Amino acid sequence: MIKVIYGAKGTGKTKILIDAANATVSQAKGHMIFISDSKRGMYDLEREIRFIDVSEYDIAGEAALCGFIKGVIAGNHDNEYVYIDGIVRIAGKPVAELASFFYMLDKVATQGSLTITVSVTATKEELPDFVAKYV
Repeated sequence: MIKVIYGAKGTGKTKILIDAANATVSQAKGHMIFISDSKRGMYDLEREIRFIDVSEYDIAGEAALCGFIKGVIAGNHDNEYVYIDGIVRIAGKPVAELASFFYMLDKVATQGSLTITVSVTATKEELPDFVAKYV
């Protein structure tokens, strides 16, 4: 399952994502992963959540990000929740050009029985149909 948190820049999407991650710690039976492009919010997460700053791995573009996420998920067989903060910043593309990325996320989530929550910097009107269906 994919969930999307959206809003304009500065509307508190990161805080909502961190709060959602922390709220699931008590019910999670598997691994939890939080992916961001900075260390912002790292110390606000519960220690059970694996934090990954992609800026340390020189992720360049959507294809590299897809491969990185698949690799992180493949690292453990019992992943349950994945949170990705700032997908537009990390991928370096506007949300309207991320159709193949969301297709990959949907496929990975379904195959791995994962709940993937993504924050997207865009207003509701700016969300393409392939993203809006996850809101």
